[in-house]
Amino acid sequence: MSLAYDRLGSGPPLVLLHGVGHRRQAWRAVCGLLAQSRELFLIDLPGHGESPALAADGRPVVTAMVESVLSLLDELGLDRPHVAGNSLGGRLALEAGVAGRASSVTALSPAGFFRGRADISYARGVFKIMQATGKWLAPAAPGLLQSTAARAVAFSAIVARPSRLTPEQAAADTAAFVLARPTLQAVLAGLGNFTGHLPAGVPVTIGWGAKDRLLSRHQALVAQRQLPDARFVLLPGCGHVPMTDDPALVASVLLGGSIV
Repeated sequence: MSLAYDRLGSGPPLVLLHGVGHRRQAWRAVCGLLAQSRELFLIDLPGHGESPALAADGRPVVTAMVESVLSLLDELGLDRPHVAGNSLGGRLALEAGVAGRASSVTALSPAGFFRGRADISYARGVFKIMQATGKWLAPAAPGLLQSTAARAVAFSAIVARPSRLTPEQAAADTAAFVLARPTLQAVLAGLGNFTGHLPAGVPVTIGWGAKDRLLSRHQALVAQRQLPDARFVLLPGCGHVPMTDDPALVASVLLGGSIV
């Protein structure tokens, strides 16, 4: 069964991959700024949103996920689109580049550049807290998340400006997070660093939120050492999921990163 996706806009194809526990609608805040010059493909990762459950079949989770994404690209007739992602999606975008399936890669706070076990343990701990909070909030989320203060508590680990999340978006994101729990646990169990090598001639842009509380921007230093030819962009005022924090800035980074 194919992954769920939305297709909109016109221009060079740009594939957008969300982070673990999220959904393809994570990109909605920037779509209006991109769709006039890019054909967008917003994909629900395996085990997320409306996509079928993750079937790793003994493979590493990241490998299984990127193979599912590449299979969808084959179905869509996309040989080497531009590929961008956030968090886990950023890691998958890099892996697509390693596989020779991306004309360019843009990764926003990509997973896989941990400085050591402490970074991995911290990320696991934050997600466990978010899981507990999401499970507790889910039954009453539509009402509770009308409050800006409640959205700040629920989303402070991943966004810097929770007031910019609408109550409806926050409630749907909470439901999606709870739904993705089995996949999230599989991802957390297999956290590790990116070790791939991108082919020469594939432009890479790495953006990192200056207020990222999940994957510290200091991890960008690890990424810089491993990807010395990449363009690095600091995203002022943005958290781990920067699309709603500053849509105009994120859109400009995505457009700039997908020009070849």
